[in-house]
Amino acid sequence: MALLYQAELRPSKIELIKGWAPTQPWFEGSASATFTSVGSFRFDDPNGEVGIETILVRAGDGPVLQVPLTYRGVPLVGGEAWIIGTMQHSVLGQRWVYDATGDPAYLAAVATAALTGGRQAEQYIEIDGVRVLRESTAVVTGSGKNDASVPSLTSAGTVSTRHDRGATVVEAGALRLVVARLLTPRRPQRSDSDWLARFDDTATTEVLTGTWTNQPCPQTLVQVQVQAG
Repeated sequence: MALLYQAELRPSKIELIKGWAPTQPWFEGSASATFTSVGSFRFDDPNGEVGIETILVRAGDGPVLQVPLTYRGVPLVGGEAWIIGTMQHSVLGQRWVYDATGDPAYLAAVATAALTGGRQAEQYIEIDGVRVLRESTAVVTGSGKNDASVPSLTSAGTVSTRHDRGATVVEAGALRLVVARLLTPRRPQRSDSDWLARFDDTATTEVLTGTWTNQPCPQTLVQVQVQAG
């Protein structure tokens, strides 16, 4: 369960993304265009300390971009390479916002969902002390089985990222992930075999797929592989 607050954010999430995403090698669109959210989903942090949210955005009429974020009450040790900025949350105070592909909290959550057949977290918003269910604007599903094991991640120091053909490739201990950045039905979609070519085909690979408004057909968002010990 993800608990949200009726809060004012300065700057807003979209403002942070607008200032950061155009500087990334996977960005497509106009940096001067209006950025809009087309959907989002969250995962739980088992420790209840980190907000984990993926926002799907579009710059003008450009492609849908996948931007996973984490929100922390203190800086992520070793996470300097993935800091996007800070924002002031009217309830929680100052929050450090990270490109989640470098944050072990997100990597563990998305790997767990993909490998165990999980879904996004249910979101509740607190209104006058009452928790009200808020429907997710994007729905995701993992392809794995619920008895699968997931390697543990301990620190950002074990994480490395690189960008490759509209995706971010992550290595984190025994985990290898590809996070798709460009999501649009107008572009030719890579075949599963093309995605899998980035991995060792002798290891187990699962995917996280998602749907959102105007995208009713499941689209691959993340591929996760566990390397044999």
